[in-house]
Amino acid sequence: MEGLGSWRGKPRVTTQAMSYYLTSEKHLDPGPIYVRENGQLHTVGLARGGVRSSLKRPNPFRLFPKGFSVELCMNREDDTAQKEKTDHFIFTYTREGNLRYSAKSLFSLVLGFISDNVDHIDSLIGFPEQIAEKLFSAAEARQKFTQPGAGLRALQKFTEAYGNLVLCSLCLRNRYLVISEKLEEIKSFRELTRLDLSCCKLGDEHELLEHLTSEALSSITQLHLKDNCLSDAGVRKMTAPIRVMQRGLENLTLLDLSCNPDITDAGIGYLFSFRKLNRLDISGTGLKDIKTVKHKLQTRIGLVHSKVPLKEFDHGNCKTEGWADQIVLQWDRLIVEALKPSSVPEPRKTAQYFYQNRALVEASRICALADTHMKSSGKLQFYKEKALDCRGPLLKHEASSNQESKKSKKRTFEESEQEQNNSSQASKQKYMCLAVEDWDLLNSY
Repeated sequence: MEGLGSWRGKPRVTTQAMSYYLTSEKHLDPGPIYVRENGQLHTVGLARGGVRSSLKRPNPFRLFPKGFSVELCMNREDDTAQKEKTDHFIFTYTREGNLRYSAKSLFSLVLGFISDNVDHIDSLIGFPEQIAEKLFSAAEARQKFTQPGAGLRALQKFTEAYGNLVLCSLCLRNRYLVISEKLEEIKSFRELTRLDLSCCKLGDEHELLEHLTSEALSSITQLHLKDNCLSDAGVRKMTAPIRVMQRGLENLTLLDLSCNPDITDAGIGYLFSFRKLNRLDISGTGLKDIKTVKHKLQTRIGLVHSKVPLKEFDHGNCKTEGWADQIVLQWDRLIVEALKPSSVPEPRKTAQYFYQNRALVEASRICALADTHMKSSGKLQFYKEKALDCRGPLLKHEASSNQESKKSKKRTFEESEQEQNNSSQASKQKYMCLAVEDWDLLNSY
């Protein structure tokens, strides 16, 4: 280097080199310059314009710089890079208020990575249920199933592989907006046993009612269609597969068609194909000849009119149960948030206000139309006598009739025993009346 002495001897810093580094304005700061002089190492302080005659001590090694601070951004989906940095650690506070972090296990890291990309998996059929449940929970915590497109594909992977473990019971009572926004996701559920669609105003032509007759929902045993604007045409479509091909809702044991005033006596006739039906509610329908309908229900499928309300139709037993029970709540919450005017663009505010007001009105009255029809026509709930002991209510006159039948059976049993005793005594008398010749004939065998 020009201005420096030979490396074979002692290095020297010339006045020309020092003045160049001290006076040059365009030259960038090269950092500290070390000069060995008289066996000691010195640094040249350029900022001060002189030579600092003190040994340079190495800085202690620090894992983080002095100004290091931690920012928890687990919920910031827009900053992917920052999320990946913090997602590998678990941050906790000690009793003293200090923040501590620890690395996650390899299983947790792999589980998080797969849950972020679960919609790209080919299939989960044959995958262990215990691990699949944890994978589902991890995807749910990341709100993977609320994403448009990817959420539907991810949900279908689980429902195809695990069926009723994902959901065995679904309650969508008074949630018509969820049905309209998440119809494809709802149709992806398989092997449901209970479904509550009360107060959703679906009508006869809704796509979901057509889906009820598919093979994926043939496992339904309890179906609530209260206050859905159904008519005889809707009941005919719903019962067509089982009437023609013995398929569809063949396992249905409970059906609620109450508060549908357009269902008449002709529509009730389509229900006779449900041979396993043991609970039926047709309160608030447009029946004209109630006495004839009661007689047909009793003679055709063995349903008896109940004088007291049945507990199965109070809608308290039907709840959303399964792995995806929280997903339905997430859908409902997102739809409610989307109705807020601050979270939507200006052109959509009018339509959003309309749906918001309609939702508030419907939620406040909670099937007011249904209640009026129930009061006008009374309760028309039916049950099967065979299932009375385990599920149905026990009426007073039925209890007395059961007691009388038991007493009559007891009397007949006693009379039969008495007749047997009389016959045995008569046979003995006959045996005693046998002649000596007859006894000799019997003894000869």
